Amino acid sequence: MNKIIVYYSLEGNTEYVADKLSDAIGAGKLRLIPEKAYVDKGFAKFIWGGKSAVMAEKPKLKPYALDTDFEEIIIGFPVWAANIAPPIRTFVYENKELLKGKRISAFACQGGSGAEKAFGKLRSLLEIDDFYSTAVFIDPKDRQSEENKVRLDTFIKKLKEND
Repeated sequence: MNKIIVYYSLEGNTEYVADKLSDAIGAGKLRLIPEKAYVDKGFAKFIWGGKSAVMAEKPKLKPYALDTDFEEIIIGFPVWAANIAPPIRTFVYENKELLKGKRISAFACQGGSGAEKAFGKLRSLLEIDDFYSTAVFIDPKDRQSEENKVRLDTFIKKLKEND
């Protein structure tokens, strides 16, 4: 089954998981990059990122090439104010028809909480009842732990089913 991982990463945690997944399941990757970068340091990072997420903004993305020959998509994002990161929202809006009928999984990286609410918002945006699989990681690059390793291994095992 052809798979692609589409993700946005501000501080490298989501990219860390995307790289591990890509290596383990043989999926391609597409990193989304907004034309105007988000603040990535200090308190302003939380203010501007949280505002952008809560206001359901759709930032313009740098041009990307999406190979449409995939049957499964894995969407990865950092959790911002219990929401998906805005570049993911833009991607879904730009590719809504292409995503219909695909097997969709998702993973979230967070420092605190809110992933389950963010998954719910992403399901609603995608207009699907549920994901094939989901996983939540707590700062996986910066705070490597046995719990994150087990979650990653479990997610990989589920994504490899029916290959």
